Amino acid sequence: MILQNPSSPAPRLLVIYNADGGILNMLKDAIWKVAKPETYPCSLCAITYGAVSMHSDWRRFLDSLKLDVVFHHKDDFAEAYPDHGIALPAIAIASENGALETVVSASELDTISGTGELIAQVQQRLVAHHARDPGLRIVA
Repeated sequence: MILQNPSSPAPRLLVIYNADGGILNMLKDAIWKVAKPETYPCSLCAITYGAVSMHSDWRRFLDSLKLDVVFHHKDDFAEAYPDHGIALPAIAIASENGALETVVSASELDTISGTGELIAQVQQRLVAHHARDPGLRIVA
C-alpha cells in the first residue's frame, strides 16, 4: 500500500507498533506480554522487546541503517497518517515524496519467530526497495 504525505522530509523507516504510547500503556503491555503472551496483539513488540526494553540485536541493526528510523505507536501513527490503511503492527518506508510502502506487514510479523529472522527479512526488503529507488541509502 502506498499513501502520500507531502510534508515528509528524507526517506525513513517507520517501525509501527500495535500498541498505544505512554507510560501507563507501556506498563500494561509489559504485564500483558508476561502474563498472557499468546493474546498480546503486537507481534512486532513481542519480537523486538523483552518485558520493558528493546532487544540489543534489533537495536544494533536499526542503528546500523543509513536511514532514519522513526518509532510510532498506533495512536500517534494514526495522527500522523490518518488515512494510512495499514494493518498494524508493521514496518514501512516513508519516501521523500511522502509515500508509505509496507516493508513487513502485520501478517508477516505474525509468522516471524525472532529478531534474527526479522532482521533478515527487513534487510532483504530494503535491498529490494533500494533496487527500485537507488537514492535510498540502506546499511553501513
